[in-house]
Amino acid sequence: MSVVTWKMDEGVATVLMNNEQNLQNLDFARDMNHALDAAEADPQTRALVLTSSDEKFFSNGIDVAWLTERFAAEEYQAVRDFCYGMDAVFKKLLLAPFPAIAAINGHAFGNGAILACACDFRFMKSDRGFFCFPEVDLGIPFLPGMDAFIEKAIPRYKLNELKLTGKRATAPELEAAHVIEKACGNAEHLMAETMAFAGFFNKKRGIFAEHKRRMYQRIIDIIDTQNPEHIDSLNLMIRE
Repeated sequence: MSVVTWKMDEGVATVLMNNEQNLQNLDFARDMNHALDAAEADPQTRALVLTSSDEKFFSNGIDVAWLTERFAAEEYQAVRDFCYGMDAVFKKLLLAPFPAIAAINGHAFGNGAILACACDFRFMKSDRGFFCFPEVDLGIPFLPGMDAFIEKAIPRYKLNELKLTGKRATAPELEAAHVIEKACGNAEHLMAETMAFAGFFNKKRGIFAEHKRRMYQRIIDIIDTQNPEHIDSLNLMIRE
């Protein structure tokens, strides 16, 4: 099975991450881009739901072992391709001409939490799974574009706490902070609530895309102009 697959159900495209922890590496970026392109190309798509086939993990973030191996082997272009590939994923979610909704059905750590933030709306189950930015402990600074679009998803006071402490937040806590739409009791409840919310949307693509383009143009500009300064120079880790 592909790392990322998708299926259509009554106008809702469900994009499914299928690699257990759903660690993000070059293969993940490529498969996710292909799935998002295919979902957008289907004229039936009026909403997109992003979730995982694993019961424990939504996405555990960047595949640090893969990244470390690439640096050790001096395969620097693969690292750059991965970073630009994930930037493309984030931009496609930000600018999709329909709502992108994350159904967070397990742990969302690091770039996995950031992936959820790139979506327009988020739901999360409360019986298992944490939402966390551990980069402060891993020595991985956010790229400027990452900072820009998590700021549109998380209120400043909560972002300050999560980013600078690396604490693990629960679904009820995130609901109270308006990071997610709803904390759901279990996986079945999560998908029922998410699909019902997705099914509500039947907006014309043109106006929906234009609303998102104008809302998120500043974020896209930052991704396109500031991220390359760090990606091209491989200024991606702080080892002190």
